[in-house]
Amino acid sequence: MLTFLVKHSLVCMFLCALLGFAFPVASNALFPFLPYVLFTLMLLTLIGMPMEQLIKRLCHHSIWLYALLHSAFFMTIFAVCGVLLGLSDELLLAVLGVGATGSLFATPAIVRALGYDSLEAMAMTIATTLILPVALFIPIHFLPMSQGSLDFVTYGVRLLIFIVGPILISFTLHRVVPTETLQRALLKVSPYTILLVFAFPFGLIGSYRGLWNESMPEAMVFLLIAVALVCVFFVVTFIFYRHQGIEKSLTAAITSGNRNVLLTYSIAGVLLGPAFLPLAGAMQVPTYILPVITRRIARYLKNRL
Repeated sequence: MLTFLVKHSLVCMFLCALLGFAFPVASNALFPFLPYVLFTLMLLTLIGMPMEQLIKRLCHHSIWLYALLHSAFFMTIFAVCGVLLGLSDELLLAVLGVGATGSLFATPAIVRALGYDSLEAMAMTIATTLILPVALFIPIHFLPMSQGSLDFVTYGVRLLIFIVGPILISFTLHRVVPTETLQRALLKVSPYTILLVFAFPFGLIGSYRGLWNESMPEAMVFLLIAVALVCVFFVVTFIFYRHQGIEKSLTAAITSGNRNVLLTYSIAGVLLGPAFLPLAGAMQVPTYILPVITRRIARYLKNRL
């Protein structure tokens, strides 16, 4: 059964989003536990990476240029479009929050499933995650919601737990534990990490189902915005990197399209306003169908060469 889930993981992630929508009670029951799942997945993903090679990748300027494209560029575009379109402060804050969000820590596994360089995707993911606090501070500071002002102590503690914590623990384990021992342990645990990934689409979409029950037209608007955001992330990034080849461009594009909205919510919480969680829930559908579409795009582009 586990082998089947791993083999068809890309499709199963999308199906989990649909199941979460179909069973909102179960989805909402799982939601409070997702931060713990997130921390565990981030830690296991980092431990499984060769740290020295990863650090070398992170020292390359191209990774940080990508991180600026991933957040600063898109946030600027969305801010201008939001003002021109007359979006409410709540919806604009939610959209900018998504723009600030780093890549999913499951992205390297998705990129590996496509046969591409997972280490490159991991470096991009870490870089976008590290600049998340700065990128996230801007919309929260300039678009304050009625839920309260920014508590720097709580904000800092959450940053330490969800970003610094997994990185520091992983680095320490690589220093203290022999590599062979660490790899043997990971070989036993890593097949089960896919089950952790399935929890995100299932547990996050419940908030969107709540909006759907209250107002279907408004929910459809949120879904259209979510699809548009993921498409813009993917297509624009693909165009930016197209001159570097299919593998590089698709790796960057899918890394940009996969957004770790749970991490953003875990750090900022209600400061992101009432529209963020429903939008984050709506994004589960396009986010988890994106790898399936990307696999088809990759095959199509390869056949054309």
